[in-house]
Amino acid sequence: MAEFTQKVDHSMKSLMSKQLPSTTTTLIHRAIVGAPDWWRDAVIYQVYPRSFADSNGDGIGDLPGVTARLDHLVELGVDAIWLSPFYRSPLKDGGYDVADYREVDPLLGTLADVDALLAAAHEQGLRVLVDLVPNHTSSAHGWFQEALASAPGSAARDRYVFRTGRGELGEEPPNNWLSKFGGPAWTRVTEADDSPGEWYLHLFDSSQPDLNWENAQVHAEFEQVLRFWLDRGVDGFRIDVAHGLVKAPELPDWTGRTTTATGRKRRPNVTDEGPMWDQDGVHEILRAWRKVVAEYPGDRVLVAEAWVQPIERLARYVRPDETHQAFNFEFLKTRWSVPRYRAVITESLEANDSVGATTTWVLSNHDVVRHPSRLGLKKAGSFPAGIAATDEQPDEHRGLMRGRAASLLMLGLPGSAYLYQGEELGLPEATALPTEARQDPTFLGTGGNKIGRDGCRVPLPWVADAPALGFSPSGASWLPQPASFARYALDTQLGVPGSTYEMYRAALHLRRVRRLGSGSLAWVVGLAGTKKKKVLAFINRDVMIVMNLGAAAVPITPGCAVLITSRRLGIDAEGRQTIPRDTTVWLRFSS
Repeated sequence: MAEFTQKVDHSMKSLMSKQLPSTTTTLIHRAIVGAPDWWRDAVIYQVYPRSFADSNGDGIGDLPGVTARLDHLVELGVDAIWLSPFYRSPLKDGGYDVADYREVDPLLGTLADVDALLAAAHEQGLRVLVDLVPNHTSSAHGWFQEALASAPGSAARDRYVFRTGRGELGEEPPNNWLSKFGGPAWTRVTEADDSPGEWYLHLFDSSQPDLNWENAQVHAEFEQVLRFWLDRGVDGFRIDVAHGLVKAPELPDWTGRTTTATGRKRRPNVTDEGPMWDQDGVHEILRAWRKVVAEYPGDRVLVAEAWVQPIERLARYVRPDETHQAFNFEFLKTRWSVPRYRAVITESLEANDSVGATTTWVLSNHDVVRHPSRLGLKKAGSFPAGIAATDEQPDEHRGLMRGRAASLLMLGLPGSAYLYQGEELGLPEATALPTEARQDPTFLGTGGNKIGRDGCRVPLPWVADAPALGFSPSGASWLPQPASFARYALDTQLGVPGSTYEMYRAALHLRRVRRLGSGSLAWVVGLAGTKKKKVLAFINRDVMIVMNLGAAAVPITPGCAVLITSRRLGIDAEGRQTIPRDTTVWLRFSS
């Protein structure tokens, strides 16, 4: 690291010497010179199609519903959208159990609807990424049905991970691995002669058998799947469970705990994620896919979902010949703490800079409790695996304030950022869903011991006084919407100064015009009036971002103009503006 005042241009150095005379400033990330690749500083919006917008009144969101709402995303100011799976599926796991990678599930639309969505998005300047689910298929997939009908040792079974059981009669699973959704990671099949047979591996639900990535047919099939969608015009792929494709040889027993969206605490410097995760062989697969997307014009991209620790190991997934981005889940899991935020941001930028990659920030997605609710817990930023009505309930107001502050922090950082549908409205987790409405296999597979992810997947509120809050014309909704969602509806926030939606829209505009996504980062310590206070401050280009995590108000630095704030500013006894608790402010140095 180097002193920031040695690296900035002369005019900025002069301003800072006048306006920040008592501070220490340390550069950890340089700005990109020239126009960056689009994905390096892009803001990408995740659409969970079943919960975004329902066009036909059946209570399930669909692709035409997404197309009809593209204007919302354009007005918001995002650069691209990522569509969660819309493939043909029995929907045992919300579409992440794929029965046919080249067909659209009839509940969500048709291939023609995909083409129409792509055309409309591209016309409006939005790129479109789609999900690729390569770790497992649905048990309804033709390959798996063929495997069940075939004999042990057959070519059909070799596409999956079938093994003989342990014990005298093969009655015990081949190893002690556990499913992420509860219970053993193995299920025994019945052979054609009705005898108990082999076991197949499923790191997730029993309806999601793991593919065998040692099999050449599996490699060939997924390269063809990539080409199928690239030929239709998609701009890239988010790769589900990218760190899980290859398993250690011999499938050894393991008694540790792994890094996925399960509520586990961060473990610094841990590299052993278990024999089912983060094996070196996954990188060869990713390199092959990078070559495929590179054949197509338009700078198509690959994004890795890889729950990998430490951050330095995650950076291996974004080396120049692998994926373009990898979600920064360590940032997502960071507790409400100045030292923790500073550490994870510093480590992330330095690790990714070492391989020439962008850092990809994220706070919420379809697998985790929404970040305003996580930040509204007593242990702010803790990482529960769902929240039930009988659990500690987040402080909704405090969580929203902290959620807005965290979002402005994220959007002020250099790199790319992902938004999860509804976060621009400030949506909290739906914690009071009735048991009979829950559909997440995490909940079902653990007998309710893990509440699961349904609470972050509840359909969006568009219009406060419309049926299903504007989600569906019929008033139907596949998951019930809490009555409280009405006050978060888009129509109640449009044009309302200070609303969460308008804050996001303004921040995305400022981020673009100030080029913060391709900017620099220098930590600032010692701002006037912040001694012994819980303040995180950094400079990105000509903008200073200040986040107050403590209880005491912090004065605005003299000579700075306020660009945007996550919360109304205070006024002290001397009439000066102050930053209240749980607030982030973007400031511009005046000349």
